[in-house]
Amino acid sequence: MSKLWQGAVRTIFWSYERGSWPYDVMVLAILAFVLLTPRAWFHDQPQPNPRSQTSVRLLSEAAGGLQTYRLDAELLAAQKRTAKKTPELERQVHDVLGHDVDGLKGKTFQVVRIVPVREDNGAVASYEVTIRR
Repeated sequence: MSKLWQGAVRTIFWSYERGSWPYDVMVLAILAFVLLTPRAWFHDQPQPNPRSQTSVRLLSEAAGGLQTYRLDAELLAAQKRTAKKTPELERQVHDVLGHDVDGLKGKTFQVVRIVPVREDNGAVASYEVTIRR
């Protein structure tokens, strides 16, 4: 029993000399655990990036360079999601559109109108943003 206890203590505290057979067995056991354990056991699933999903959609295009986009509210910082058009909201909407819409990257455009679209509970779900190119 004493040898069994000593072996357990030496294994827990990793006190075997390098190159000894118990050391090599522990290294092989660790490698087998790391390489053979299914990823699902740890619930290690990649989380989707909100910007990678379709969060900005073109709704309509009118004469005179006017375009209307629907922009999901999750793309904006929580403290900037307001029902009123503020300079901060306009700036952030402009930045998101300039970053996420391929046709607007590196181009100049002006945000003309921002209309919040609300959920049933009154929270802002998205914005309809009209721009002029």
